[in-house]
Amino acid sequence: MSDIDQTAAIPTTSSLFRLFLPEHLPATSMLAGGVMLYAVETYIMATIAPSIVRDIGGLALFSWVTSLFVAAAVLGSIFVAMRPRGIGLRAIYVIAALVFGLGSLIAAAAPSMAVVLIGRAVQGLGTGALAALGYAFIRFVYPEPLWTKASTLYAAIWGVATVIGPTLGGFFSAGSNWRYAFIVLVPLGLVMAVLAPRLLPEVEDDRDQTKTPVTQIGLLLGAVLMVSTAGTIEITAAKIALIAASIAAVIGMLLIEGRSPNRLLPSGAVGLSRPIARVYLTMLAMTVVLVSDVFIPYFLQVLHGVTPLVSGYLVALVALGWTSSAFLSGSLSGGRARAAIIAGAFIEAAATISLAVFLARDNPQAHMLFIVPAAVGMFMMGFGVGLGWAHLVAMVLTLVADSEQDKASAAIPTMSSLGGAFGAAFAGLIANGAGLVDPGGISGALSAAYWLYLLMALPGVLAIGVSLSLRTG
Repeated sequence: MSDIDQTAAIPTTSSLFRLFLPEHLPATSMLAGGVMLYAVETYIMATIAPSIVRDIGGLALFSWVTSLFVAAAVLGSIFVAMRPRGIGLRAIYVIAALVFGLGSLIAAAAPSMAVVLIGRAVQGLGTGALAALGYAFIRFVYPEPLWTKASTLYAAIWGVATVIGPTLGGFFSAGSNWRYAFIVLVPLGLVMAVLAPRLLPEVEDDRDQTKTPVTQIGLLLGAVLMVSTAGTIEITAAKIALIAASIAAVIGMLLIEGRSPNRLLPSGAVGLSRPIARVYLTMLAMTVVLVSDVFIPYFLQVLHGVTPLVSGYLVALVALGWTSSAFLSGSLSGGRARAAIIAGAFIEAAATISLAVFLARDNPQAHMLFIVPAAVGMFMMGFGVGLGWAHLVAMVLTLVADSEQDKASAAIPTMSSLGGAFGAAFAGLIANGAGLVDPGGISGALSAAYWLYLLMALPGVLAIGVSLSLRTG
């Protein structure tokens, strides 16, 4: 092959495929593997949770299976930024992979739901740290033109996980086979722990020396636990009280954060006059909207006569949309990247409103006249988020000082977890308040679908407004 041919075969400086060139492939494999563990485990658990209850009981504790995992994942991501001095990111990766494996083994051997919860919490600590490490390592592993591409790859992994996770979960959902769904990922975690010291670079700890912001961490974890619990209970008064208490906890955390010298978030993250705060708020608002897709399978089955299997594949269009747009917009930069963020927020909000029109239909014969537009709306919900998400991540990494990069990176999965928890709680409150349970049936589902997707578009409108004020670095 001539020199010209060899040069042509090498991807351009900003190409996504540069992540897989020999100089980057080892680190790409490790960082993508960490995100994959988090994503696949999330969808596996959603599939096998009913099987666990049928096998060992514990229905009263069912809601905590997700709540504890999310709260522990937030704590794991925070630990990446707040780890003791002298412990490098590579060492944290090894610890996180081993912790994930330990949590999986605890859950697999659990004789009761209480022990499953312990395993899930340990799993969450590990996967939360692995997700944060994916962002924390970006600036050390790749040149700046590839930061957006690495975030694009993580989005693609979540799209793939929507297929792998439920498939693995379904394969192990019979009887006591759910235990193997936990065991199957343990070897992967062990391999990652062994390979991390060889494949990931040892990087300098350039953080400022600060004390751990215990109060802010406690308030944030309390907020996540309360709002996650609110999303799983049906008593409206209790749900409202928990959501209100969680909002109060977040406000209290932000007030303390703004005055304390020991910060959980990077400088400027609590004042909307600073760009970094508006980037995080855009991420939070878009995530709140996106998790309303949790009700889509129910509405498809009840209102449109769609089988459970088909409804599962249809809702996967949300993740497919995210992955598709992430690849399409990954090469944008500067003003075009900012335009992609704004357009993405607008598309997500518009697609959510469209579901209020096409999903909220009494269509027992499954006429394509309504299902096809609804499917397009699902796809475009994810498409909107994916269009700008990688650019939001890149903005986070460029807007903060080197000494606060770990805090900034850890805050990205924290915002996703917080937005997911609040979004699920708000969605449950709206759906139940609109009649999903009382009066229930077709009329209740119609009302719930209409009001849910009409009102859940409002955080998307907020994301549009905030994104309009963003400027790329």
